[in-house]
Amino acid sequence: MKSANIRLIVIIIITFIIGYYFGVNKVSFDWNNFQPTIQVSSKEPPPSDQSMDMSRMWTVLEKLETMYYDKSALNANKMLDGAIVGMVSSLGDPYTVYLPPQQNSGFKQELAGEFDGIGAELGMKGKDIVVIAPLDDSPAAKAGIKAGDIILGVNDKSIIGIDLNTVVNEIRGPKDTSVTLTIEHKGSTTPVDIKIERNTITVKSLTTWTKQIKDIQGINTKAGDLAKNANDKIIYIRLSEFGDNTDSEWQQIAQAASQQIKSDKSIKGIVFDLRNNPGGYLNDAIEIISEFVQSGTAVQQEDSDGKRTAYPVSGKGQLTDVPVVVLINKGSASASEIVSGALQDHHRATLVGDGSFGKGIIEQAEDLGNGAGLHITIAKWLTPNGNWVGNGKDGKGLTPDIKVSLDPKDPSHDTQLEKAVEVLVQ
Repeated sequence: MKSANIRLIVIIIITFIIGYYFGVNKVSFDWNNFQPTIQVSSKEPPPSDQSMDMSRMWTVLEKLETMYYDKSALNANKMLDGAIVGMVSSLGDPYTVYLPPQQNSGFKQELAGEFDGIGAELGMKGKDIVVIAPLDDSPAAKAGIKAGDIILGVNDKSIIGIDLNTVVNEIRGPKDTSVTLTIEHKGSTTPVDIKIERNTITVKSLTTWTKQIKDIQGINTKAGDLAKNANDKIIYIRLSEFGDNTDSEWQQIAQAASQQIKSDKSIKGIVFDLRNNPGGYLNDAIEIISEFVQSGTAVQQEDSDGKRTAYPVSGKGQLTDVPVVVLINKGSASASEIVSGALQDHHRATLVGDGSFGKGIIEQAEDLGNGAGLHITIAKWLTPNGNWVGNGKDGKGLTPDIKVSLDPKDPSHDTQLEKAVEVLVQ
């Protein structure tokens, strides 16, 4: 009976390989309107210029069934997941991944704004697994994990050569459990072990405040232009990620900021903080660009044939006239780079900080049924002027207009925020 079940699973594997195809006309993550396209009853391959000889898979399955010493280890579902993971990982693209049900559920929970874990977005730089960004006030951030850190091991086991998806799964875990990461900080060659207590991470994607310059913490307001303009005000908006609730939260904040600026002439502009923002929904990025840019292109998509499609701003902007400074760093990736690049190209904002991560690709998320999911890199994205920031592995990222780095010896002094405020009052 077990052999029969495994053979049935392999039929499903084959169907995945030869029966699955997707359209590339949808460029954002969107789980709500998905209609399944997998036909598990069909064995006819889609039109293709490549042929597949499946005899090796049948041979391996047969030998495992007859020769492997521990028959209890022949778990059909695990074999199915393993076969699909191997097929997808053969592309060599760390952002095209198959997510088994547990991992897919975790991904959706993160976008929904609440999940158990350490609160850090991971990515690939060359062959290294790196921290794109720790989330604000997360266990990872509190333990000293920083954007750009290279992860060498998890719980005293080397992860060199292991795929990103597997490492993420090892690091995740329930609240009140711990995980130890072996980390190589940026600029250091000495690994350190950091023990992190997992917790329930509740992510509010947007925070904002309006303050007089003299009341802004972390900057020096006792000299220069900041001292002269100490009674002027700045609106600060921090976007930590593009998640399920970003659009509704943003609409409220943008409307409130617009009303404040109209009624209070002491407000000099907006500091838009996208540091350590690992990205998310493309549609939300376009909506936010549209708040600041009156007309024109928000972002371009380039498909595998080099054909470019321009996505325009919506024209509903409430903040098209207010001065803006955008803060970016190595943890700014994907959708946050799309926003930053568009505002830079349209001369609607000055970019201050460090160069961004450099993830210039678009992924489409597909539900596969039974809780599993597939993320597929479908295209490049480019700034309105046609600049590509890279694919995350060797991406150059965005270059800020004013390069300012934080002083690691004085973390309480936010030199990047200080420069942003200076730009607005000059």
